[in-house]
Amino acid sequence: SLHAGGSTNGEAGLQLAYEQAEKFKCSGNNRIILCTDGDFNVGITSDGELKDTVEKKRDNGIYISVLGFGTGNYKDSKMEIMADNGNGNYYYIDNLREAKKVLADEMTKTLYTIAKDVKIQVEFNPAVVKEYRLVGYENRLLNAEDFENYKKDAGELGAGANVTALYEIVTAADGESITGDDSLRYSKSIYSQSSELMDVKLRYKLPDGDESILKEYPAENTVSDSMSKNMCFAAAAAAEAG
Repeated sequence: SLHAGGSTNGEAGLQLAYEQAEKFKCSGNNRIILCTDGDFNVGITSDGELKDTVEKKRDNGIYISVLGFGTGNYKDSKMEIMADNGNGNYYYIDNLREAKKVLADEMTKTLYTIAKDVKIQVEFNPAVVKEYRLVGYENRLLNAEDFENYKKDAGELGAGANVTALYEIVTAADGESITGDDSLRYSKSIYSQSSELMDVKLRYKLPDGDESILKEYPAENTVSDSMSKNMCFAAAAAAEAG
């Protein structure tokens, strides 16, 4: 029986939600769920102030899930700012099927964070790849030096979630060499002529931890005979969009 009407005091709604979350805060999952069209026109309305508000609560261990509803005056950017900076996630609910997916079928992915400040860094072997570009994620890119900066905020990963990154590459000609940063893996002679395609590094923190954990996965220059359903779907969508 809920219905929308009148002005939207997003600040007051956020503050009330966070106050309630503080009362019931536990050692487990602490999260508020905001359902809105993002058209805040009373109280705090600027993106910068909203960012500061959710960042303070994030540092206090309360995360946020933002569910977008509506059309017309829909403010996508505001909701993405709150989710990105509040250790949360953001979904647009356009029909009942999407609501069921987000809040029932994939509830653990939506509501339960298993890793925070997740960062991925890819280094291509210049002996194999001459040029590359990342398809998508433009608004989530970090500077190269931010990968080692454990204080730099990054994305969160929910239980059972999958993350797919697509790259378009131009292969290098035989014997072609490209000078790179001496600190990189493939600038070292032991790796420079290897058959590896790339080196993938992953950093993350446990939900209640402050230590950044590093994992590294070199990948051989081979073609897989099979791909996961998620990879097939992402590749097909990218191909059609291109």
